[in-house]
Amino acid sequence: MNNRKLVIVPTYNEVENISDLILSVMELTGEFHLLIIDDGSPDGTAQKVRELQQTFPDRLFLVERQGKLGLGTAYIAGFKWALERGYTYIFEMDADFSHDPKDLIRLYEACAEDDYDLAIGSRYITGVNVVNWPIGRVLMSYFASVYVKFITGLPVKDATAGFKCYHRKVLEGINLDKIKFIGYAFQIEMKFTAWKLGFNLTEVPIIFTDRTKGTSKMSKGIFKEAIFGVISMKLKSIFNPYKLNQSGSTLSDQPSKLPKLESE
Repeated sequence: MNNRKLVIVPTYNEVENISDLILSVMELTGEFHLLIIDDGSPDGTAQKVRELQQTFPDRLFLVERQGKLGLGTAYIAGFKWALERGYTYIFEMDADFSHDPKDLIRLYEACAEDDYDLAIGSRYITGVNVVNWPIGRVLMSYFASVYVKFITGLPVKDATAGFKCYHRKVLEGINLDKIKFIGYAFQIEMKFTAWKLGFNLTEVPIIFTDRTKGTSKMSKGIFKEAIFGVISMKLKSIFNPYKLNQSGSTLSDQPSKLPKLESE
């Protein structure tokens, strides 16, 4: 299996950020590829991507969807796209520079060199590393992870983190068609599912910087989905234990029997 790397970035009205983000990823060592999944942005985000595809025809890709269909469905579409094309390491990343593109290398190294199956860019593994967020939002995010751990037992400090690197066997082992959440609860559900399936998780400390351009997509509905979704996930795990998606697996190696997480 090769070490091809694909970064998936969902977008909606990110024209102010997308060109700089693409160039930043293209400049990284290690030949990262980039897939933009745009949900019909009326601000011309997709057009900017198409223009830069002329410069990076073999590394920059675009999927255009009609309408704002949600973060989770965008990533699921991206995961399937990546698996079909043989990528080994698949990343999630925001378009607004809240995630530093340079940290993609550290997430990759955690999987490729340290042999983890899922590396999570964590705001809270070494304290609270968040810049430019109002204190109310910091507290909401931090205690959301505390809540997730209390309800589910998921041993992750940053349960809602959206900056991640998956080894393809994780995405093959998850039945992606059964992932139900589409907002930020999607991030919790993917981590919880990977953990319950026995994959090795680790958290890599990052500094999260709030966007300086564009508009946040957070809403009350997204927050409500996360709160009640955690309870439904826990109940599901009790009455319907998680099993590997054998039909979707194309790798012979299986996850270890017990999940491994670096000390918190």
